[in-house]
Amino acid sequence: MFKGAIPANLMPFKDDMSIDEPQYRRHLEWLANVPSVEAIVTNGHAAEVTSLTKQEQQRALAIAAETVGDKVKLIAGVTSESTAEAVELASNAKSEGVDGILVFPPNFFTWGANYRPEMAYRHFATLAEKVGIPMVIFQYPVADCGYSTEVLLKLIEIEQVVGIKEWSQDIVAFEQNLRAIHSSGRPVAVLSAYTASLYATYTLGADGCISGMGSVAADIQARLFTAVRTGDVETAKTLNDQHWELCQIFYANPFLDMHNRMKEALVMLDRLDSCVVRPPLQEVSSTERERIYNGLVKAGLLD
Repeated sequence: MFKGAIPANLMPFKDDMSIDEPQYRRHLEWLANVPSVEAIVTNGHAAEVTSLTKQEQQRALAIAAETVGDKVKLIAGVTSESTAEAVELASNAKSEGVDGILVFPPNFFTWGANYRPEMAYRHFATLAEKVGIPMVIFQYPVADCGYSTEVLLKLIEIEQVVGIKEWSQDIVAFEQNLRAIHSSGRPVAVLSAYTASLYATYTLGADGCISGMGSVAADIQARLFTAVRTGDVETAKTLNDQHWELCQIFYANPFLDMHNRMKEALVMLDRLDSCVVRPPLQEVSSTERERIYNGLVKAGLLD
């Protein structure tokens, strides 16, 4: 159901920290007009979702549906610590006409969800039963709050599960999960979130990607996917070199500044007017800003 390069949008804010709706629409339109982009994730990490109220999340979905809902599929992030609230957020998303949801694991799964797989299963089964909407499972590193291969195979037995956003951050685990899912007999897409090694995961057979960095480089990620799928190795290598330079900008330490940096880049690329982030996130330093600019030049996005 979902395939190819799927960017997760950033969320522009005004100086007073309210959502900048005109800039948000402008950003969505750029993403939706990238050739081969067939879906966008909204209310994900890239949108600073944990700083958004439920009302703001609902408004963000409504704006996305109004602005680009006729051009691309929409996937709504569902971030919650409880199943009941996840059902509420998923129901709200469904009411806005989205095509699917991306379900983040509750943080307490870190404490041992793989030892109680029935807990994870019930979480997703309840969403399927009460909301009945296509779901993408957000797979984290197993040492964090991710699911083992065995648990993933159990979860994809749920009919509404149509995809895995695979962020194991371990290429061996990624390949193991991909092979297991692709041979399961169910049509479940493996969507790479391993952005820093996207070429490798595409080559292994990923069905696409979900990436916050797609807010800046959806065009590169989409063209890279096409090049790998068509066996155009030289083009794929060239695009991967360009993509690599961008990863060095955005995913440098501290990792928590990645989306701040992406906003700075969009201002430099004249795709956003400002790079306001909500606290506790802070704008980057002037030294960091210079590094981002030089990185964009090196990647060929700026002269």
